[in-house]
Amino acid sequence: MLFDKPTPILRSFDEAKTKEFYIDFLEFKIEWEHRFEENTPLYMQISKGDCILHISEHHGDSSPGATLRINVSDLDAFQKQLSEKNYQYSRPGIQDQSWGTRDMTIADPFGNKLIFTEETNVQ
Repeated sequence: MLFDKPTPILRSFDEAKTKEFYIDFLEFKIEWEHRFEENTPLYMQISKGDCILHISEHHGDSSPGATLRINVSDLDAFQKQLSEKNYQYSRPGIQDQSWGTRDMTIADPFGNKLIFTEETNVQ
C-alpha cells in the first residue's frame, strides 16, 4: 500500500481575490483551472515548489476556516519577499515556537490560515 502527499482543498468565494492573494501575493502558479461551463464555480490547482493546493468555489468541497502547515526552507527570505510587496491585507511576521519551529501565519481572504513553517535546532 502506498500513500502520497495529501492535496488540501481550500474554499474560495471570489476568483479575483483568490488570484490576488495566492498568485500575485504568495506567488503560487496556476497549474490548471476547471469550470463545468461558463458562469459556474471555479476549481483550480496551484503550486509553489512541491506544495500543491486545490482552490474551490464549489459549495460542499470544503469549509472556510481550514489551517495548513507548509514547510519552507528559507522562511526569512520568504517573509522579506512578502513584506516588500506592501500587500494591504497582510504584513506577516515570524514567531519562534517552543516546539522547535519558526512560523509565519497568513490568513487568506476567506478565513483559511496558512502557516509557513521552518524547523529550528531547538531540542
